[in-house]
Amino acid sequence: MKPRVVSLLASATEIVCALGQEDCLVGRSHECDFPESIRALPLCTEARIDASLSSAAIDAQVKDALRASLSLYHVHGNILQNLRPDLLITQIQCDVCAVTPKDVEEAFRGWTGRRPSLVSLNPNSLAEIWEGVREVAVALGVPERGDELVNDLTRRMKVVSERANGWGRRPSVACIEWIEPVMAAGNWMPELVELAGGVNLFGTAGKHSPWMTFEDLYRADPDIIIVLPCGFDTERTRQEMPSLTKRPEWPRLRAVQNGRVHVADGNAYFNRPGPRLVEALEMLAEAIQPAAFAFGHDGLAPYWSA
Repeated sequence: MKPRVVSLLASATEIVCALGQEDCLVGRSHECDFPESIRALPLCTEARIDASLSSAAIDAQVKDALRASLSLYHVHGNILQNLRPDLLITQIQCDVCAVTPKDVEEAFRGWTGRRPSLVSLNPNSLAEIWEGVREVAVALGVPERGDELVNDLTRRMKVVSERANGWGRRPSVACIEWIEPVMAAGNWMPELVELAGGVNLFGTAGKHSPWMTFEDLYRADPDIIIVLPCGFDTERTRQEMPSLTKRPEWPRLRAVQNGRVHVADGNAYFNRPGPRLVEALEMLAEAIQPAAFAFGHDGLAPYWSA
């Protein structure tokens, strides 16, 4: 009998589906939105911050909550109990980005009967993302599918990387993961930039995304700037861009003068450590080495040049 699974992590939901086990899913988090077919599943979580506010206001809410040792998410224990899951999937990589085991434990308070098994992913690098895929596959009872999926994803990435890094000059790249205040992209993003034929300027592979200043960006004067805030799609990021573009130094940046500033869907692709990181790499390769690639992702996750 297949396990009943509740995924409280958007990337894990995509992993379960990519493993061919979507029919195991009985519940999801409010952030799980792909593939489209899982949107009918019951919602088991909600955010405690107002994500409709500006990036500066969201940052203030998050920092206030963390200072007060408050969770950013609420897990609906009554819904979980009614769903009777055998397996819950969450993460321990970031207290801000998604539901944590601590949130789940709070929801379990007062439960009677058997608790579900818990898989907590910790994806800080590409290697750890692949480990997580295999861990989920084992928990679902299909370990061989985990190996097959990882092999396919890494093969596709290798093809892109070999072409991107054999094309010619490798331009310098700054990836911005939050706009106000400014944060660089860390974790797996520096690896993706290097695989896509660029030289990553900010953030360290395998480490959390670091805060930076606009002055840091201006001094580095990168060839390419890619803005991909965590939790924002392309249109939402466009709305926030004036925080950068209205600065008097902005027009003097090399990337701006050469039309090589791009806005991308950070929420769906770049900040979601799952199977669609292959598409994220392809998008980066198109932006960094445009003469070498034509994947046609413009219609899928359009770039906006500022």
